[in-house]
Amino acid sequence: MAKKLPSFLQSSLPSYDLSLLNIEEDKKLIITSILNEGDFQALQWLAKTYSKKDIKNVIQNPTRGSWYEWILKYWLMILDINLDHAILKKAIIKL
Repeated sequence: MAKKLPSFLQSSLPSYDLSLLNIEEDKKLIITSILNEGDFQALQWLAKTYSKKDIKNVIQNPTRGSWYEWILKYWLMILDINLDHAILKKAIIKL
């Protein structure tokens, strides 16, 4: 049986039914959403649930149109990741 996501993550994933998400299969979505929208408790859970390698991989290979610009730039700086400008531009949500 797959491990369930805690209910306090709902605010980080407001468009999703947490009971339908799989911690491994939906890793990229979960990590991206928590880094974009998560509070301190969600970020703590993220750090306990996923490896730094997993988190860095999601940031290095961002999903198109899924990141707030200032947040992605913050995580790139914090984790010392260089991202090609074209990839960065495609990753940003156009509001």
